[in-house]
Amino acid sequence: MHPLHTFLLFHLLAYLGRSADGSEIINGERAPKNSMLYMASLQNGNGDHKCGGFLISEDFVLTAAHCDLGITHVVLGTHDLKSVNDDNKISIKEKHKHKSYEKVTKGNDIMLLKLSKNVSLNGRVQTIPLPTSEMNTQDDCQVAGWGAIKTGGPAVDDLRVVDVSIINLKVCTQVWGSLPANVMCAGGYGTDKGFCQGDSGGPLVCNGKAVGVVSFNINNICKYPNVPNVYTDVSKYRLWIDDILKRYK
Repeated sequence: MHPLHTFLLFHLLAYLGRSADGSEIINGERAPKNSMLYMASLQNGNGDHKCGGFLISEDFVLTAAHCDLGITHVVLGTHDLKSVNDDNKISIKEKHKHKSYEKVTKGNDIMLLKLSKNVSLNGRVQTIPLPTSEMNTQDDCQVAGWGAIKTGGPAVDDLRVVDVSIINLKVCTQVWGSLPANVMCAGGYGTDKGFCQGDSGGPLVCNGKAVGVVSFNINNICKYPNVPNVYTDVSKYRLWIDDILKRYK
């Protein structure tokens, strides 16, 4: 990157700040009905969608730590949040936020939700596998969610999905100036596709596996500047995830 461009971008970042209050899918499309059956809507007691998440076992949903926003239950088995009923809703029994999490810009933005009962896996609900640390991630991936589709717009009821490309971490760090450990980058960065306010905690899906958790981006900007989207790198937390899941077997 040209030094002048770098200088101007760093000052833009300092002015705008960073945000992780959720994200929305920008310039995506409606997810096909029989796809992404692992997607979860994290909701509060009023049935308001707060964040995304994804089912990784019959009784655990993985999401972002900053999504601990008064959520009481998850919704599974539907892409349309207008069609939620008691069969779709499962209460959250326990929240396992990473012990080193402080705020998104310091990393460790990951949380496991223990559900109150096991989910029946069927034609509407399925789990998604997680990567190993040795996995090579392809450039073409997807991110999905229920947030708004334009800056300042209302949230949507139908699940949206958009294709994004992985961005080299060294390039991403250079553009941001600094990043917390154990993150990865995809989307944004000179494109008009990615996430913004409304959908944090959702998965970055590559090669059929959930490799990242939506974490943060530039504050409230959905027409992307030349700044990548940042995700928690799931592979770096496999031991932590596996240890918690084993406690309940």
